[in-house]
Amino acid sequence: MEKLIEKFYTALNDCDSETLTSCYHDEIIFEDPAFGILKGNRAKGMWQMLCSTQKDKDFKVTFNHITTNDTQGNAHWEAYYTFSKTGRKVHNKIDASFEFKDGLIIKHTDVFDLHNWAKQAMGIKGYLFGGMAFFKNKLQSSTNTLLDKFLQKKEAI
Repeated sequence: MEKLIEKFYTALNDCDSETLTSCYHDEIIFEDPAFGILKGNRAKGMWQMLCSTQKDKDFKVTFNHITTNDTQGNAHWEAYYTFSKTGRKVHNKIDASFEFKDGLIIKHTDVFDLHNWAKQAMGIKGYLFGGMAFFKNKLQSSTNTLLDKFLQKKEAI
């Protein structure tokens, strides 16, 4: 399963959404502070959206501390990129946990300091409000709206 996690993060670094999402089970459940809980095609679509917006930009991923067994695993990964809405540089440090089924990732949870991310991505507004529940709720609403629009466009093609 360690190779699966390596394949996942290598594909993410390469913005290769096809390879990345092939690591996910069709019944995938993904969760992180920015999107909340996403299931199935919405989880896969989130990565496809991210890859499509970051390809050929300054997006970079590093990963390490991968530990796995037949049913679960963990990894640490870091993302470096420019937040498109503000033009500010972000270095996000993320701890991931995984559950596996049928040789694929069926559950993926990313944990990171949302307040720290908000300070980097949004400056003073993030510093003042990034640690508050209403900020997290507004962020999840905004990211899921973007995801809805991305998935609608994808279906129209």
